Amino acid sequence: MLEWTGAGAGTRLKMLLLHDDAVREYAYGPAQGLPDTKVGTFTPALYDEARKKGWTVISMKNDWRQVFPFENQATEARP
Repeated sequence: MLEWTGAGAGTRLKMLLLHDDAVREYAYGPAQGLPDTKVGTFTPALYDEARKKGWTVISMKNDWRQVFPFENQATEARP
C-alpha cells in the first residue's frame, strides 16, 4: 500500500504507526525490541524497509503528547 501511495505524482504521505507506548496504550513489535504479541506485528524487517524507503515511522511514545482524550482531563481541571 505504501509503495502504491508513493508511486503517484505530487505530495504523498507514507507513514507507519509504531505502537511502542505500553504505559498509555500498547507496545508490540518485535521491531525496536518490543514484545512480539503476534497481533499487529511490526517486524524489524518492516522497520528497516520503512527507513530505507523514506517512509515516516511515527512513535506513539515519542511523537504523541496525548493518546486518548481522557488523559489530560485531570490536569486540565486543576487551577
